[in-house]
Amino acid sequence: MGRDRVAWLNAARAALDVEAAAISLAGERLDENLCQVVQMILEHEGKVVVSGVGKSGHVARKLTATLCSTGIPAVFLHAAEAAHGDLGVLSPGDPCILISKSGATAELIRLLPTLRSVQSPLIGIIGNRNSPLAKEVDVLLDASVNGEASPGNPVPTASCVVAMALGDALAVALMHARHFTADDFGRNHPAGQLGRNLRLQVKTAMHGGEEVAWAKRDDSIRAVVIAMTRCPVGAACVIAEDGRLEGLITDGDLRRALETHDDIRSLCAADIMTVRPVTINPEARLQNALELMENRPRQISVLPVVEAENGRCLGLLRLHDIYRVSHV
Repeated sequence: MGRDRVAWLNAARAALDVEAAAISLAGERLDENLCQVVQMILEHEGKVVVSGVGKSGHVARKLTATLCSTGIPAVFLHAAEAAHGDLGVLSPGDPCILISKSGATAELIRLLPTLRSVQSPLIGIIGNRNSPLAKEVDVLLDASVNGEASPGNPVPTASCVVAMALGDALAVALMHARHFTADDFGRNHPAGQLGRNLRLQVKTAMHGGEEVAWAKRDDSIRAVVIAMTRCPVGAACVIAEDGRLEGLITDGDLRRALETHDDIRSLCAADIMTVRPVTINPEARLQNALELMENRPRQISVLPVVEAENGRCLGLLRLHDIYRVSHV
């Protein structure tokens, strides 16, 4: 059984290696065609139509969602349902992105005359440059791969990943071209956690005033513990007379003090506090605070909120508070 598990892990790692190499090659192939696609979409005032069948259809749906989330109106057109009424979604001149591994997808090929009749620019994300579909589109993004990650190549793995990566590359290029910002993304995601984190500021979720345990440098450890028990937000802010932050005492600092001192009664706040803790500005986005807390070798769960201009401490933001916020 142990040898089986090693084989499974090796197969999984090999699959990731194949897909990573395929994406890397696709990146090397990117050329002026991508810029043409960006220009086509930027110059069109309407929407983008994205279509595909099977696994490519799932990739098309994902690209549609990505474009919408980054401010580009887009709709998914089911190629098989198009001729049964769904073509009504198409407006003259709408750029159409057709996604296909083989480039011979019959449902997409049957759509071509109709798409041409409404002067839709045709963009292909296609895995075969010499295919019928590749020869018909106006601009081709080459999604070819040397092989799939699955044994014997029957399952579209690397080809799907490359097609999806090219869609992401196009979306990112459009974001750069339109100077799309995190604020713009947040406005398109008012109900999601990520959107709220990008839209809301630290001051909307922080604890301040009587909700926070405050201490002075010479306060006894007993006084600090009492304050932290009364205001259980995970830390006490040690401040100077003018309100500037001098240090932070967390629950972890208290435990470490107990581990290293047989008697802590003679200790004061200054003896155990972290002198230069990581802090955050009240005007910063919650997403910035989340990154400060999590993107580090040792994660932290609480941040002092400090005014940048004068160092005055306003309160604390907990990691839990970022996930708790659900209102504007």
